Amino acid sequence: MSTRVVITGMGIYSCIGTNLEEVTASLMEGRSGIKIDPERKPFGFKSPLTGMVPVPDLKKELSRRQRISMGEESEYAYMATKEALTNAGIGASMLQEREIGILYGNDSVSKAVIEATDIVREKQDTQLIGSGAIFKSMNSTVTMNLATILGLKGVNMTISAACASGSHAIGLGYMFIKQGLQDLIICGGAQEINPYAMASFDGLGVFAEDTDAPETASRPFDVKRTGLVPSGGGATVILESLDSALQRGAPIIAEVVGYGFSSNGGHISTPNIEGPAKAMKRALEQAGVTPDEVDYINAHATSTPIGDANEGKAILEVFGGKPYVSSTKSMTGHECWMAGASEVIYSTLMLQHGFIAPNINLQEVDPELAELNLISSTIRQEFDIYLSNSFGFGGTNSAVVVKRFK
Repeated sequence: MSTRVVITGMGIYSCIGTNLEEVTASLMEGRSGIKIDPERKPFGFKSPLTGMVPVPDLKKELSRRQRISMGEESEYAYMATKEALTNAGIGASMLQEREIGILYGNDSVSKAVIEATDIVREKQDTQLIGSGAIFKSMNSTVTMNLATILGLKGVNMTISAACASGSHAIGLGYMFIKQGLQDLIICGGAQEINPYAMASFDGLGVFAEDTDAPETASRPFDVKRTGLVPSGGGATVILESLDSALQRGAPIIAEVVGYGFSSNGGHISTPNIEGPAKAMKRALEQAGVTPDEVDYINAHATSTPIGDANEGKAILEVFGGKPYVSSTKSMTGHECWMAGASEVIYSTLMLQHGFIAPNINLQEVDPELAELNLISSTIRQEFDIYLSNSFGFGGTNSAVVVKRFK
């Protein structure tokens, strides 16, 4: 029999809270983390909106040698992972004694690359960049830093799959453990929020520009949605084989039962219906779950006209209008490489605490999506199974099915 895979720890560092307790309260209250960044308009942005995440102070946590190789996304990931390890009851001795792996989603580094390049342009001397710059500027910066700091000895890879990166990291972690290749993996996703990271995205004209009320700018599934709001942070999920978790008496939060993936094979940025539907169907098949058994779907829906519409149609094709549907991006904005991991955490917190978080700012549902069972205000509801969708540029799709552990 294949190995069962459970979640034994979670950690979050996001614009709606920098720990699990704060995030749970924000989800329950439908609290937005979207703000106006005063630096963006002078920088040249069309939209000044962003999810605001505080900069961690790691001077008391890590040595200078460790810090100089860490960029913004690595700092967020460290904070999330620290909470997740504590949550899972994993201490320093276990990190050294066990073969623990890391699979983390990250698909770009901007600030570190630009800062290093600026030094060379100004000084015309590459030696002045500094010894930590190379480790800050690689896509694998999160995994190389965390693996070194924590002394990890298992699988060590970064998953680069656009805005599905965090979800694919969890899905691949699930598969590694299910196949018996590892029994404990740190999975997650991270995204820097500085202007350098979002400038080219803003240039595409896909960001919402509603500055009168920033907290209402992200409006997934609403007929008046105008675009996404960028965001970021770090999110970590500890995946473990059931045998390992039981043997060490770990807290078992939930069970990952299915992972589906696909590629649209079409336009580089415009999503379709067939690809997402295929990923969801594959996740259900692997989980051995029928569509009517899924209680809640945390939609990828980013508040873009075409993206939300096509995902909604894919959900209706696979599930009909039964499961509750909401997009937590209405509160967080689009956390990009982090989103697939953070939304598994958001949904698992709902599973733990018996509620379904709202799709805030949903005042008038898009008529094309009227059959979806959309939630616009928090409901108290015990449920057993959810599916989380994540899609990205290039047509990459990921769907993860999680259920209450029994």
